[in-house]
Amino acid sequence: MHFHEGEILYINKPYAMSSFGALAHIRYLLSKRLGVKRLKTGHAGTLDPLATGVLVLCTGKATKKIEQLQGHDKEYIATLQLGATTASYDMEHPVDATYPTEQITRERIDEVLADLTGDIPQVPPVYSAVMVGGKRAYHLGRKGAEVELNAKTVHIEKIEVLNFDPELMQLSIRVECGKGTYIRSLARDIGEALGSGAYLTSLCRTRVGDARIEDCLILEDFPQWLEQQQIEG
Repeated sequence: MHFHEGEILYINKPYAMSSFGALAHIRYLLSKRLGVKRLKTGHAGTLDPLATGVLVLCTGKATKKIEQLQGHDKEYIATLQLGATTASYDMEHPVDATYPTEQITRERIDEVLADLTGDIPQVPPVYSAVMVGGKRAYHLGRKGAEVELNAKTVHIEKIEVLNFDPELMQLSIRVECGKGTYIRSLARDIGEALGSGAYLTSLCRTRVGDARIEDCLILEDFPQWLEQQQIEG
């Protein structure tokens, strides 16, 4: 492998680690193995800390491909808790409101999901990496600042119901979508369309382009994998 000339690595990002943290860990290990101070690296698409799954990392000259890689379609498996909301639309923040759920049926869920496919307007979460006035929205949100984000058009190719538990009001879905889609925002929109609320309790990115989660390296196995590689340059 030639990490200076450029390699694309697929990592299964673990729960509770930021994408930058995973990137920094891999960069440290690669730089140490190559005997350089800091190998040029980057990632193609952020995953929330509470999300797991496919994280695309680029090294050396392959970092020039990051924008292209970010444009690839993606697949997610998500579990939603219906009937409540949080400020971040996931479990990073506590429940801040509860809503009725007696009107929610599987038939109504199917109708709502059909309405949320195709090209749709979507407002990103306040607690996201969206830039607002030169600063990340999540930095402003965590300081208690009022953050107003504009809707942007995203493409959702398909939403498939994997499981619906009407007693626990938990919904598991598989989502195929394009660049820039926030699954946390999709959860919020599903809750609102159902006349209730919703937030994510789990999220896994299972595919980016042709790269699937089963093809990814486990982060804790990376040192052993790296030792087995023949490195050039």
